[in-house]
Amino acid sequence: MYEFTARGLSVGYDGQALIRDIDVELGRGEILTLIGPNGSGKSTILKTITRQLASISGAVYIGRDDLGRMSYRDVSRRMSVMLTERIAPELMTCFDVVASGRYPYTNRFGQLTPHDREVTLESLARVRALDLKDRDFNRLSDGQRQRVLLARAICQQPRIMVLDEPTSYLDIRHKLELLDILIDMARGQGISVIMSLHEIDLAAKVSDRVLCVKGDYIAHSGTPDQIFRDELIAELYGLEPGAYNSIFGSVELRRPEGVARAFVLAGAGAGTPVFRRMQRLRVPFAAGILPRNDVDWATARQLATDVVDLPAFGVVDDAALVRARTILDACGRLVLTDAPLAGACARALELVEYAQARALPVLSGAPGELEALADCAMPCGEASRGTAPGGAAADRATPGGAGSGGSGGETQGEGTAAS
Repeated sequence: MYEFTARGLSVGYDGQALIRDIDVELGRGEILTLIGPNGSGKSTILKTITRQLASISGAVYIGRDDLGRMSYRDVSRRMSVMLTERIAPELMTCFDVVASGRYPYTNRFGQLTPHDREVTLESLARVRALDLKDRDFNRLSDGQRQRVLLARAICQQPRIMVLDEPTSYLDIRHKLELLDILIDMARGQGISVIMSLHEIDLAAKVSDRVLCVKGDYIAHSGTPDQIFRDELIAELYGLEPGAYNSIFGSVELRRPEGVARAFVLAGAGAGTPVFRRMQRLRVPFAAGILPRNDVDWATARQLATDVVDLPAFGVVDDAALVRARTILDACGRLVLTDAPLAGACARALELVEYAQARALPVLSGAPGELEALADCAMPCGEASRGTAPGGAAADRATPGGAGSGGSGGETQGEGTAAS
């Protein structure tokens, strides 16, 4: 039996459905996260399943019980809610706010028992807010308020917790702590969690199931492995192809436009800070020579105009060096990083010797060197030689230009900057 079920649910306002036919099944101790653009309807769904809004059609069940037929007291004992609306209670301490989560269990006069007080203090301690218990709630910072409201939701001792953007106003440390608390409660106490998040990198780490909300329909539903893919996330949020990196769970800013002005010799993560620095300076660049399992390859394919790559665990060979030299000739500059070029990638050092033999500038990435490239109108190779051998420069001006990837006649395909 599922802890939470929505069948054929349609949600909206004033009798008009905004999102139709929502079907969700959530087991005991599972975490469901709603993701999607602003205004797509995530909060509307959460308000409907917590009876803040009337549903247009369909049904919601907690266990076997129809939510629409349950009393508010019964709902409050089985489901706690933390929405984004700010509350401003008058003359209430944080202890009072958290203790209000015990009211579904108190008598008609709302009197707290010693057990209720104990649960209240435990809930404050759970979110590391015990030191705030005597503070005026209205005098707290936004982040502190968020932690106190989470403590109130915990204090209800529910079977299901519903949270709308619970990480809002929190710094990164407290975001991680909050999500760790939710995971501990799900795994340790069997509490099912339904929430919305804007931080898709965190959603990928905390969720058992993900619901993609896009305007008037549910675009996708599935496990994090099924949902957090480059093309799917780009389509959901309207991003440029390749902007989302499913390996890192992060988003890169727009690739610099134009013909590459430098070739970055990268590897083992040493190139990524340089790539991003050049991106901020709006300096187009090429990168290599990178096996496709190298951490720099994942970033280079998003930010570089061209990538000389190899199969995973591949060895730098003649074909890769020829391709890299061709691009370097057109760029006119080589940028070094702290990449440990040894073993399979040792031959990449031949590119340094090639640049020195051709009297091409070899930059270390020191302060001021990359900034100077931002003032360069075109690659010096382009200025002095025109089009690179084989017409490569014209191809590289457009993301996705083809190129040899490495050994065995491998084409760049997967390694091209556009994904």
